[in-house]
Amino acid sequence: MHKLSRGHRDKLQQFIAITGASEKVAHQALKASDWHLEGAFDVFYSQPQIKAFTDSRHLEELYNRYKDQYVDMILADGISLLCNDLQVDPQDIVMLVVSWHMKANTMCEFSKQEFIGGLQALGIDSLERFRERIPYMRSELKDDQKFREIYNFAFGWAKEKGQKSLALDTAIGMWQLLFAEKQWPLVDHWCQFLQARHNKAISRDTWSQLLEFARTVGPTLSNYDAEGAWPYLIDEFVEYLNENGIIQWSAE
Repeated sequence: MHKLSRGHRDKLQQFIAITGASEKVAHQALKASDWHLEGAFDVFYSQPQIKAFTDSRHLEELYNRYKDQYVDMILADGISLLCNDLQVDPQDIVMLVVSWHMKANTMCEFSKQEFIGGLQALGIDSLERFRERIPYMRSELKDDQKFREIYNFAFGWAKEKGQKSLALDTAIGMWQLLFAEKQWPLVDHWCQFLQARHNKAISRDTWSQLLEFARTVGPTLSNYDAEGAWPYLIDEFVEYLNENGIIQWSAE
């Protein structure tokens, strides 16, 4: 192997530490992604030979460890045990990323198909391998496109079955969790505004548009356009910030 620069060597060691890959495989993945670490993870985890390593018998054993005693699903108690085994807090945002990978329909539930299919897609066939993947899944939140997908997934995942909208308290909890990761400075003001002025369930449109607002409008609202096609709730939020002296914004 050719001599690597210090920067490349550091990325190689980081990649090996997170994935457990051999030095040769790590080098191939990083080289294929032009030495971009995030891209190398994608290359590594999307390789068919990685997925082929998953042993369905081991996945069945893992599923049976966590499934409910009475229902053929993993429910809240099973997920709590899984989090304990993974050494992850159940409230950790990485568990949302896990659920996204499993294409889970409902919060605090995994069907057998969701659980086993998700682990196969991630190339996981043991608890140890699951733990090794956690840093990678956490790193996906730093990728703008993946964050958008995870954010939009969270709406359907967190709402109650049969409901079109997301309960306000649940939405606030999810926003605080998600935007703590992306560090939107106005998230607390937004949540306070909703509790004071709105106090109703959140529509999917409001949910998705808020991410666009948080990404495109600066924290001082200097580039906010009152004529833009924002949901009325976001326009009301800007008025709330003005009225309460939190941020002074003028259309002039």
